[in-house]
Amino acid sequence: MIGDIKTEEQLREYLGEPSQLVQNKVIDHLDEHCRSFISKSPFLTISTADVNGYCDASPRGDAPGFVVVEDEQHLLIPERPGNKRADSLSNLLENPRIGLLFMIPGLGETLRINGRAVLITEPSTLEKMAVNGKSPLLAIKVSVDECFIHCAKAFIRSGLWKPDSWLEKEELPKPARAIQAHAKLPNLTEEGVEEKLKNSYENKLY
Repeated sequence: MIGDIKTEEQLREYLGEPSQLVQNKVIDHLDEHCRSFISKSPFLTISTADVNGYCDASPRGDAPGFVVVEDEQHLLIPERPGNKRADSLSNLLENPRIGLLFMIPGLGETLRINGRAVLITEPSTLEKMAVNGKSPLLAIKVSVDECFIHCAKAFIRSGLWKPDSWLEKEELPKPARAIQAHAKLPNLTEEGVEEKLKNSYENKLY
């Protein structure tokens, strides 16, 4: 697949150059403003790629402040029980580069952090992130290269935080139906998938 724009010079002809403000807002450490944002954020997305460049984006969420800031250069993301695909974790073993996008419900601006990551299992560190007496399976430790606030235009255009723009419940996609159709496992019904999801959400969060 070949696109119309092939060089950085061509891209800049279409978009122009970023303003001085946009260029200068990037910092290389977690200052008090970044720390405050992270402490109030219950949700982030993690972007990774394997050694061949195949990419993955994965959500992480918990109570606000679940991501621990160790110091100005390091933060810890707990890895709670999931479906064991571990795409992000496998990618990080091949390619340590990581991108994070922190969100706070109701706030249009997001916090972007880029850096390098390793996986840690040190018990005393994991215990600090325990919930309901259960420590995470492991943690992603991120060394920060750059941090900056991203503007709210995407959230404004999408109306993401406006309940009156949300679909009615009966209009929403049906994940269990999609999973059943995609998996094509014998004797697996939509109702069976719904039950598995319900059990996982109610009994396997931590």
